[in-house]
Amino acid sequence: MQHSSACNPLQLHRDAHGRLVLTLPDGTQHSGVVPVRAFPLAAPQEGLSLVGPDGHELVWLDRFDALPEAARAEVQEELAVREFVPTIVRISAVSSFSTPSTWSVETDRGATRFILKAEEDIRRLRGRTKLLVASAEGVQYAIPDSTALDKASRKLLERFL
Repeated sequence: MQHSSACNPLQLHRDAHGRLVLTLPDGTQHSGVVPVRAFPLAAPQEGLSLVGPDGHELVWLDRFDALPEAARAEVQEELAVREFVPTIVRISAVSSFSTPSTWSVETDRGATRFILKAEEDIRRLRGRTKLLVASAEGVQYAIPDSTALDKASRKLLERFL
C-alpha cells in the first residue's frame, strides 16, 4: 500500500470498458480500481482508499482533496454510483408506530416508500440530530438534521427514537 504524495501524484482514468485505472507514481497500472470512503457519512472528505479488484488497498489518502482535480472528478463520479444514500426531507406517513412499519417519505430524489423492520434500524450519527435509516430492502436513507424537518415529520420520527 502507498500513501499518495503531492510531489508524485497518482493518476486515474477510465479504460475502454469504463473501469477506473490507477497509475501509481512508479508507472504501475491497476485496472478496475474501486474508491472506498473510510467514513462516508460522518466524515466524507476524510480517509479514502483506492482498492484493487482483488480487494486489497493500493493507495490510502488521508483527505479526499489530496487527489489531483482530474482524478478527484473520476472518483466523485464512481462514488456517486456506489453511494446511493437519498436524503429524507419529509416523512409523509407511517403505517404503524410499531415495527415493522411502512414509511412514506419525500427524499431529495423523489417520493418513495420503504419498510422499517425495527427501531434499531434508525442510527444516530455524530451528535443527536444526524440519522441514518436502513430500510428492509437495504437502502440507507440519511436525515442530516432531524431538527430541520417540518413539525409533522419530527413528530412521526420521535415515536421511533
